[in-house]
Amino acid sequence: MFHARFLFRQFVAGGRQAAVFVLCVTLSIVAVVAVNGFRESLNRSLLQDARALHGADIIVRSHFPLSAPLLAAIRDIEAQGRAESTPVYEFYSVVRSARGDASLLADLKIVGPAYPFYGEVTLASGRPFDRVLAPGSVVAEQALLERLGLSVGDTLYVGSASLTIRDVVLKEPDRPVGFLSFGPRLFISEPDIPGLDLLKKGSRVRYIRLIKIGENENLEALASMLEKAAVEGQEQVETFRTARSRIKRFFDNFLFFLSLIAVFTLLLSGLGIRSALGAYLKDKEKTIAVIKAMGGTRRFVTLNYLALVAVFGLVGTLIGLGLGILLQHGLFLMLGDLMPRGSGAVVSASTLAQGILLGILTVILFAFLPIHRLRDVRPHLIFRKSNEPARKGTDFYVTLLLILLFFTGMILFQLKDVETGLKFLGGTLGLILLSALITQGMLLLLKRLGSRPLALRQAVRGLFRTGNATRSTIITLSASLSLIFTIFLVEQNLDAAFIRSYPRNTPNLFFIDIQPDQVAEFSQVIGRNSEFYPVIRSRLLSVNGEKIDRETERLRRGDNLTRPFNLTYRDHLLPDEILVDGKAMFQEDIPGLQVSVLDTVVEMRSMTVGDELTFRIQGIPVTATVSSIRSRTRETIEPYFYFVFPGDSILKSAPQTIFTAIRIDAADIPAVQNRVVSRFPNVSAIDVSQTLGTFAGLLHRLSMVIRAFTLQSIAAGLLIIVSAIFATRIARTQEAAYFRILGAKSRFIMAVFSLENVIIGAGSAVQALVISQTASRLIATRMLDIDYRPYPAESGLMVLGTILLVLVVGSIATLPILKQKPVVFLREQTEE
Repeated sequence: MFHARFLFRQFVAGGRQAAVFVLCVTLSIVAVVAVNGFRESLNRSLLQDARALHGADIIVRSHFPLSAPLLAAIRDIEAQGRAESTPVYEFYSVVRSARGDASLLADLKIVGPAYPFYGEVTLASGRPFDRVLAPGSVVAEQALLERLGLSVGDTLYVGSASLTIRDVVLKEPDRPVGFLSFGPRLFISEPDIPGLDLLKKGSRVRYIRLIKIGENENLEALASMLEKAAVEGQEQVETFRTARSRIKRFFDNFLFFLSLIAVFTLLLSGLGIRSALGAYLKDKEKTIAVIKAMGGTRRFVTLNYLALVAVFGLVGTLIGLGLGILLQHGLFLMLGDLMPRGSGAVVSASTLAQGILLGILTVILFAFLPIHRLRDVRPHLIFRKSNEPARKGTDFYVTLLLILLFFTGMILFQLKDVETGLKFLGGTLGLILLSALITQGMLLLLKRLGSRPLALRQAVRGLFRTGNATRSTIITLSASLSLIFTIFLVEQNLDAAFIRSYPRNTPNLFFIDIQPDQVAEFSQVIGRNSEFYPVIRSRLLSVNGEKIDRETERLRRGDNLTRPFNLTYRDHLLPDEILVDGKAMFQEDIPGLQVSVLDTVVEMRSMTVGDELTFRIQGIPVTATVSSIRSRTRETIEPYFYFVFPGDSILKSAPQTIFTAIRIDAADIPAVQNRVVSRFPNVSAIDVSQTLGTFAGLLHRLSMVIRAFTLQSIAAGLLIIVSAIFATRIARTQEAAYFRILGAKSRFIMAVFSLENVIIGAGSAVQALVISQTASRLIATRMLDIDYRPYPAESGLMVLGTILLVLVVGSIATLPILKQKPVVFLREQTEE
């Protein structure tokens, strides 16, 4: 039933409509292929040697010193010769040059002599790490030396100790990248701990124990035994197979967001496929009518055009695979040093197979209706100007249901999170429905407007031209623009809140790990009054007797209740706090220990006044009743706490440190920092302006990647405009011919078609701006808890840019129509 010569001639004569169809197929799979390939390459890189990634077989972590039962269990298996272990301590502290004129916040890593069991610490000299890092020496990152003006062989003050820089570290196994750190790495030998005088009660330290098991030992059995000895909710025991590194968690969340955009682009591109194929087949209606008049059967027509669509789809799929692979490589280039060292794009067979399957399914689903409706093309169309509009029968609704199921399946497959996937599906469908309602209202309003200039009146009439797909074009464009506008506005608000306009009188220098007996002298050293905040490290164990589900909480992509919390005690609200529930911060009619909770915690889990919360403080369970719920009136860099206890509570006797925050001129920060650290080596000074600079750089690079993906959805909307122009080519040419016969100049005709594109662009951009402003405000005020700015000037530029883009694309597609002479067109119509 296939006619090779017919297929070849139709393929060659496919022209611009076929090109648009191919581009829509390409766009539908580019983003998905890039994300899947990037994820697989990253996972392969991180898991290629999982032991080396973590440096051990079993990893024990805690924010508190390891408990006696757990330490006893570790020593027991070591005594039996079943394993060996080495301690690791990670924390931030300020280090100073020997001259005393420069200081810097560094990311300290104190390791035992056996570190690491797997992998290798690469040094600039090429020497073995265990021979270089000896007591009295340190190994530093090059950034630390450059910022302090030091070199190998110089002396560095760390805490109360004077240590010699022996080498420069280039790579460490359990820290594949360094962008999540706010200070350069500094390795110190474990025997130097007493001389540092930095590890004190309540200090913010990550306690890690790396364990290497014997060759014949059962990994899971040993890990299970240690887990039973660990303090629940405080100490975490993982194997190299189950542990998730910080870099893995970061990229999981980042790829999760990119997957949302990729699936969204897939849906929009699918709509483009349907529109472009409809335009192509609309142009072939006379040919199909002639074939049927000459005896061609419905089956012959359907199979041959189905084969032609399959060829176009295959071409689009192959191009999409190629561009997806290029975009995958581009992601590694754009992220640069954010990627783990040694990682790179890998083109796997599974990625290619998924891309091909996705291309096939997308073409089948979105091309079905246009192909199926070829049966409605009758031979008598040869003698008529156009066919009747297609009716929405059972086939339309069945296809719509299949597309919805396909879209749902893609979301769940890409996100691997049912709850979030269904929320995203509902949000996407809601966005499209909202855009459809706004578009319908806008078109009805335009249709009912009274007298207006002739060019504008003709442009409005053109919007309702048969086959013009005005609704689907505006809906697609506005949905994709809403996403891009929202990302831009949220990014600008984050930038304004934390980076560009750092609020006046807001602290810019934080001092942490101050000991209680150092407060008075510390105040004298900094030479100004400051409020001091006691900090007690703790974990939340249960709410109203119900234990916190650790596994469920860890699945949260935001903050969760399993992490360590900083508790404090005081009897007053901070200037930026208000009560949203409760008669007072602490109430006399509530017996026992009370605690005031920030509303951010309530968003993680429903709580109310009267609920009982159980914390673990230094290994001791402590239960308190919720006396009030607080909220912050503004987002600032001011200190705040999730849980606040009364000033006279038992927390005053718990091991604690103190921190404070002050505001000083940026030029005075180094001097104050040096003065404090030289007098109090255990105190860490954090320059928030530098931290925000690091955050700004990271935000900029990630937003660059996100824009690269969201622009593809804009391209899908533009292709629908082009396909709509192609679908109505004959009607537009006829209008242009009649305009010229009636004496209109080319300028007038161009103005009519341009105004039509301007209306489409303006309608799409304005409603996208309304939706994005609403969404951005909700995200900023409800989720990020920052003040919202609408950025009217930038918003206006986005709208004008969209109108200009649509105008340019539409004008380019319209130019061939304007070039055709009326006499030629009329002669062709007469001959038909």
